[in-house]
Order: sequence, then structure tokens, then C-alpha cells
Amino acid sequence: MGIGGGGVGGLGVGNDGGLNGSHGYLSSYISLLLRAEPYPTSRYGQCMQPTNNIMGIDNICELAARLLFSAVEWARNIPFFPDLQVTDQVALLRLVWSELFVLNASQCSMPLHVAPLLAAAGLHASPMAADRVVAFMDHIRIFQEQVEKLKALHVDSAEYSCLKAIVLFTTDACGLSDVGHIESLQEKSQCALEEYCRTQYANQPVRFGKLLLRLPSLRTVSSQVIEQLFFVRLVGKTPIETLIRDMLLSGSSFNWPYMPSM
Repeated sequence: MGIGGGGVGGLGVGNDGGLNGSHGYLSSYISLLLRAEPYPTSRYGQCMQPTNNIMGIDNICELAARLLFSAVEWARNIPFFPDLQVTDQVALLRLVWSELFVLNASQCSMPLHVAPLLAAAGLHASPMAADRVVAFMDHIRIFQEQVEKLKALHVDSAEYSCLKAIVLFTTDACGLSDVGHIESLQEKSQCALEEYCRTQYANQPVRFGKLLLRLPSLRTVSSQVIEQLFFVRLVGKTPIETLIRDMLLSGSSFNWPYMPSM
């Protein structure tokens, strides 16, 4: 998918007020990243929120399913990612799915108070040794902290899209066939975010740096803990990496117990 503009620096700058009136500036690249979102941000939490404002285990698992599906579906529809070798697409998503999940969880304001309830239910179903329980709960705390730190920065939807693209286009995945191209896509995404922050948040000169500094910390969140916390009830012993591959290859036709019809 082409986006116009030249190389990494040529982003085809233009206003796109029709996309989101709160953004006075959007490059065409960021506009396409935003348009790739399968769920409008405002619906992430609202459509899952029970009338009594108390989200139970089934509700939170359904929301988690939406967030994971959203990350994969978004990647399938952003510029350049679909043009990569399928093996590269799978390798990238398998490596960074949990980081994308944390970003989506923060963006939709996932109710984190439910995490200990999920953990308790999981531990009841599959008991573990006391030292492992302590470690498991510590990992949950790290997940909660990372989400809260992102929320504290009041990241907007354009910034979230850029951050997700920076995370996705990583050269750290094993066996990539075109490392140089993927690195250039990460640089393009980073340049888009820098230009957006400079234009949209001129009164916050260090905002771009603060956003970038949040990304390395996302890897401190254990993907195994996210999988055990949110997805064991959904998929049993099916490895999450297998789900990622199936979602990527099946697209919107992918289905599972909690997933609403698309």
C-alpha cells in the first residue's frame, strides 16, 4: 500500500480534520495507521462495559480477545506490513504481540482492578507453589504499572498508532528476510511520531522523548503472564503464537468463543 511522499522523511504532510477533529495535524502515514484500527477507540471499553460498571471475568476475557484481535487486524491493514514476506509478518507479530496488547490495554483504559481476580480464579483452577504465586503476582503488578504510566502521559490515538508501528517494525525478530527494509519502516514511524509531537504539542518539547522511553519498558511485561491471565480460559493449551499466526492468515474470518461476529 503506497502512502505518497518520498523516503523516510517525506511523509506527505497534510491536514486530515475529517479523520479526527481533535488532531490539527496528521501526516498521511499517521492517517493510514489510524484508519487501520478495526474498532473505534471510543468503542473499545464502552461496548464491553456492563450496565452496573462492574466488569466480570468473562467480560474482561472478551475485551482481551478484542484487544489481541485488534492488534493483529490493525497490523494486517497498515501501510507496508502486508507487503512483507508472510514469514516476516508472523515473526514480527509473534515477538511483539504482548507489547501491542499493553498499548491497546492502555488506550482502551482496560479496568486493571480485575487482574487480581483473574489471577485468583486461575490459581484456583491450576494451583502453583507459593514462590511461583509471588512471582506471578509481581508480573501482574508490572503489567498494571506499564499501563498506568502510559495513561499518565495522556497519549492520543495518533501517538498510539505510531508507537505501535515502532514496536511492530522491529529488527529483533529472528529469521527476518529483509532486515534493512523493516528497519527503515521503524525509522519512518519514528519520524512520523517526532514530527507529529513537534507540531501538535509544541509546548511540550520533551514529549517525543517521553513517549519513546516508554517502549523498552513494555518488554518487561511477561507475555507468558498475559497469556495465562487473559487467554487460558479462551484457548486452553493452544499456544498464543499459534493463535497469532491463525489470526494473521485468516483475517476477519478468524473466530473463537469470545470473539463477536465481525
